[in-house]
Amino acid sequence: MVTRSMSRLLQGVVLMSVITGNVLPLAPAMAQSDAADKVVVAHRGASGYLPEHTLPAAAMAYAMGADFQEQDVVMTRDDQLIVWHDLTLDRNTDVRHQFPGRARDDGRHYVIDFTLEELRQLRVTEGYRLNDAGAEEMIYPQRFPLWQSTFTIHTFAEQLQMIQGLNRSTGRDVGIYPELKSPAFHHEHGKDIGMAVLSELKRFGYTSKDSNVFVQTFEFDELKRVKEEVLPALDIELKLVQLMGDDESYAWMLAPGGMRELAQYADGIGPEKGMIISYESTPNNLQISSLVRDAHQAGLKVHPYTFRADDGQVPGYADDFEHLLEIFLFEANVDGLFTDFPDKAVDYLSER
Repeated sequence: MVTRSMSRLLQGVVLMSVITGNVLPLAPAMAQSDAADKVVVAHRGASGYLPEHTLPAAAMAYAMGADFQEQDVVMTRDDQLIVWHDLTLDRNTDVRHQFPGRARDDGRHYVIDFTLEELRQLRVTEGYRLNDAGAEEMIYPQRFPLWQSTFTIHTFAEQLQMIQGLNRSTGRDVGIYPELKSPAFHHEHGKDIGMAVLSELKRFGYTSKDSNVFVQTFEFDELKRVKEEVLPALDIELKLVQLMGDDESYAWMLAPGGMRELAQYADGIGPEKGMIISYESTPNNLQISSLVRDAHQAGLKVHPYTFRADDGQVPGYADDFEHLLEIFLFEANVDGLFTDFPDKAVDYLSER
């Protein structure tokens, strides 16, 4: 078995990257990093095992050895910050039963229309959707059963208290990775989620780039505003990450010079993993884009999302989940990744 401390020797071997079907030797900026330098981000906690963004899921991810815990953050009607992925409540709670008649015209119940006291009354469960017959169907059928046990919504502060408390009691230094969810939507409703989240981080002692925190958002305008206005106003400086999807709004970042321009505001990027390795890849034709190389040349970390071990979630070009991790971490050379199964990624890196 090769330990993480021994793996630097193995990384001395020159690996090859396949870029759009052509084999090219790795450039110096793509030099392979040690397994010990890779980070595992628990995506919404240990969400492969317990309902996402619940305190039990966060505690389980901590115990599994994740390096960072992700917190998506949304604001309530009374300006409280909760850890929640969607702007709406319908996918993971019993809101339609608890608060009939409170949906908007689109039929959905929005977090921003409820107070924290109201949200604490909801039962949280594994993600589900309603089928044509109106019955609940789990999105990932093999995960934690619907409506079993008791799970509730909690605040951003409550999760920070738990992680910091565990860091003290265990002697570890697990980081946090909050996302500003849909800042433009919040601004339209008169709420400055960027200022609110960063103020809370300052209150909990996250004040410099040495702090073990990355702040992420999909919206570049908000990232730029946080860098130029919010952080200076609070007299703090934190690491920022630009999340990226495969759509036109991010095209300029992928163009020549885009990563260097982005690096004026961000310390890293969080791309959807298909932007790094094409889903059209096959075992014999792995199509790795230049995104990681370009980001590294600009001094940016790369933490793609989301790695799931559920049936049907491992792309066909990989033999299994561990092979998928191998391809991204050591052939594409990403610096870390978001996963619903942090134990599997931690174990893989420890063994390697």
